[in-house]
Amino acid sequence: MDLDYKRAFVEYMIEADALKFGDFITKSGRESPYFINTGAFDTGAGIDAVGAFYAACIIDNMERGLLPRDVAAIFGPAYKGIPLAVSACAALARDFGLDVGYCFNRKEPKDHGEGGNLVGKKLQPGDKVIVTDDVITAGTAIREVFPILRAAGADAVGLVISVDRMERGRGALSAVEEIRRDLDLAVFPIVTVKDILAELDGRTVNGALILDEDRKRRMEAYMERYC
Repeated sequence: MDLDYKRAFVEYMIEADALKFGDFITKSGRESPYFINTGAFDTGAGIDAVGAFYAACIIDNMERGLLPRDVAAIFGPAYKGIPLAVSACAALARDFGLDVGYCFNRKEPKDHGEGGNLVGKKLQPGDKVIVTDDVITAGTAIREVFPILRAAGADAVGLVISVDRMERGRGALSAVEEIRRDLDLAVFPIVTVKDILAELDGRTVNGALILDEDRKRRMEAYMERYC
């Protein structure tokens, strides 16, 4: 995939109906003029395409020197992060020749067979791991799995997400900034809400103007209030 992936990802979210404009209530109870649903990538072609965007973001940040190249695995927190990690791994191998492992956690530890609460590549002490997730709201999933990675001796070197909504979390900082502060973990979004606005402002996707003046005004007002 071409590393000019941000515009392509915004367009793909529109085409897949994963990015919607209207009236929505977020997990935090805020009335939002837009909504992102990565569950809309629910076909083989859809999750394959999304994995390619995650892989492009990973490679982009490796080339910028922000992520190390000697990564052992891509980790997907249960449940939404699992298909993202697997598809990103497949795309890294196919599109960039980077073959790394994938793993994910069980919600309930297995008490038979090999046991444990991790599935996939067996992490070794010192292994560098990139975590994948969808949209960070409160960062609950990554906060839950971070102790699991530490217990395995793995080093989480970055968190790759689809969209950074850039909204305040529990305090004055954004949810992503809180993750950086609390876990000392760098976060890499494929796009931010500002990228979405910039890419869609005055542009058509498949012949339709997605961000008309009313939607743009509502988006800007929401961002001014919560971002």
